[in-house]
Amino acid sequence: MAWAQTLQTLIDACYFIAALLFILGLKRMSSPRTARGGIVWAGFGMLLAVVATLLLPDMQHRGLIIAAVLIGVAAAWWSGRRVAMTAMPQMVALYNGMGGGAAAAIGASELIGHAQDFAIAAPNTFPLMPESWSPLHGATSVVPLSPVALALGVLGALIGSVSFSGSLIAFAKLQGWLDRRLVFPGQQVVNLLVLAAAVGIGVWLATGHLTIALVCAFFVFALLFGLLMTLPIGGADMPVVISLYNAFTGLAVAFEGYVLQNEAMIIAGMVVGAAGTLLTQLMAKAMNRSIGNVLFGNFGATSNAAAQTIDGSQKPVEAADAAVMMAYAERVVIVPGYGMAVAQAQHKVWEFAQLLIARGVKVKFAIHPVAGRMPGHMNVLLAEAGVPYDLIADMEDINPEFPVTDVALVIGANDVVNPMAKTDPASPIYGMPILDVADAKQVIVVKRGKGTGFAGIENALFYADNTRMLYGDGQAAAGQLVSELKSLDA
Repeated sequence: MAWAQTLQTLIDACYFIAALLFILGLKRMSSPRTARGGIVWAGFGMLLAVVATLLLPDMQHRGLIIAAVLIGVAAAWWSGRRVAMTAMPQMVALYNGMGGGAAAAIGASELIGHAQDFAIAAPNTFPLMPESWSPLHGATSVVPLSPVALALGVLGALIGSVSFSGSLIAFAKLQGWLDRRLVFPGQQVVNLLVLAAAVGIGVWLATGHLTIALVCAFFVFALLFGLLMTLPIGGADMPVVISLYNAFTGLAVAFEGYVLQNEAMIIAGMVVGAAGTLLTQLMAKAMNRSIGNVLFGNFGATSNAAAQTIDGSQKPVEAADAAVMMAYAERVVIVPGYGMAVAQAQHKVWEFAQLLIARGVKVKFAIHPVAGRMPGHMNVLLAEAGVPYDLIADMEDINPEFPVTDVALVIGANDVVNPMAKTDPASPIYGMPILDVADAKQVIVVKRGKGTGFAGIENALFYADNTRMLYGDGQAAAGQLVSELKSLDA
């Protein structure tokens, strides 16, 4: 008995240390300088929590659990090293979906296990469940299943299922396997009915009416709602959606942790849920849109603003002229976007910036909160190329400097620099905070063609009098700028 108490104390201490590592790791992730260390800290916390869980006295099937962990670690290591930075957003969506699916699977195991025992022993009795069953501990002695635990188990299963199926759709959209939006007449009514069915069955289950058929129907409707809710959302909203589903996954894990009485799951889930919720709110604010508008609005649909003709014309410029403009400028601001990531041009862009700095030009990089397809995407790309953190400025800090900027170089960015967000009330992005690139004295835009951005909206910046278009692949164009700038010093 004394050994059992000592072991349980040791496990509880490991969970406490793991929770501290989760929180401290998340705190360190708030700064690019310490983010890598934060990930390592949180990783050690998760390793400690897993090892402590395996030490539980009544743990069953340790061999299978360890095998599953090793397979998962190997798959994540392999995919993490092979996936390009341009595909990182969809990878995050996929992994987030796996977390939600895991929480849903725990809920399914609990509900189905109790439903089987319930049907055999006492079909109309609640909350006592003979032979209470747990995916972590296997069959145990008679344990009462409290109404709170059952309700949270059902709620966690619902949220996890929505996060799982919704994240898979987000992955498919970002990967280009699905159209950006899929809508049909009466879609929101259908979605509401599917959600009502899932919630209604869930409430019935939570009141103790556990049957295999009802549990299966509950998961069918929950998974279907995740699919239907995500299909009509435009690709430009995917960063917000991924963040929201991340919060969902955290909450689902926390609820299932309560059902399993696992402190590490509860703390980790709540930390992830809180962080994901805060990030979702910040991103929605950066787009000047409510979360409800993201989920149920029509952003990304063809609109009058997207289809209207903009006065003026796009004026091309040669790489040699663009290089000269920036070589003799006093201040240059470089605005990267997803196009730079696709072209893998970050290294050439930094090489060009270094040449400008060597000539005495003051260079900064401007990052919009939702640049790319996930938060921090551009920051990671620039860090990968070796750009110092003190040269990277957020939108709030850099916007006042555009009026005194001689040249703004936009490479791959589109919707986040579109002045229609301030000038055209009919535009779907009207009111969204943008980088005030149009206020610079001269603007050079590197773009492959004359098409619209990811949101499908025409950009008035490209037609402005102070804008010149440098057409071509981002890496090739950056390479040309480097060559031209070097030739000036030859």
